[in-house]
Amino acid sequence: MQLIEYPDREKLSIELASKIAGDLNAALLHQTRATLVVPGGTTPGPIFDLLCATSINWSAVDIMLSDERWVPETSERSNTRLLKERLFVSRAAKAGHLPLYAPYEHPEDGLEELSTQIQSRLPISVLLLGMGADMHTASLFPGADQLERALAPDAPPLLAMRAPGAPEPRMTLSAPVLDAAMAKHIVIFGAEKRAALEQAQNLSASEAPVRAVLNGAHIHWAA
Repeated sequence: MQLIEYPDREKLSIELASKIAGDLNAALLHQTRATLVVPGGTTPGPIFDLLCATSINWSAVDIMLSDERWVPETSERSNTRLLKERLFVSRAAKAGHLPLYAPYEHPEDGLEELSTQIQSRLPISVLLLGMGADMHTASLFPGADQLERALAPDAPPLLAMRAPGAPEPRMTLSAPVLDAAMAKHIVIFGAEKRAALEQAQNLSASEAPVRAVLNGAHIHWAA
């Protein structure tokens, strides 16, 4: 794990967008397609605004969320909605999209269909994750119903997940799939999350799920 500190969040967004673009271009030197996995939430929005305009062969890139709330794209809670508004624009409008939501009542109903779609796009070329103050990443929450299965070395690539405090069921990539990414970046802001990251290094992945993906990751932090 390498911690990189930035003087402010704007500088972090600029440099991290450039780094992700470089990682994708490097991946495309050795493979015909690259897979970029990104988080939802508000944190990555400024990074997306910059990344979407970078010079990449976007038509050879498939973009996928690390996790998604089981809500339709019309919902304000949809991470897919955020992606389409802030990443699938400008040059990145040419990128492919690998969805983590399908129009079924329960995530388990769409699990096989969605898993089949992403299987051929693994391993992940470039991974960007966030982390909560509770040390969750993607939808790998402490106390989640399928957490132990998601952390297991033989975990399936995709799992339905329900967690205390999470209003909706989720669909999430499993820890082994996230950890196998060829380039791993985690972005965190603020003193609280910096302290949580330091704490996570001394806990098990069951207690601090982000622990499962820290090995070899670049951690990008700004106050």
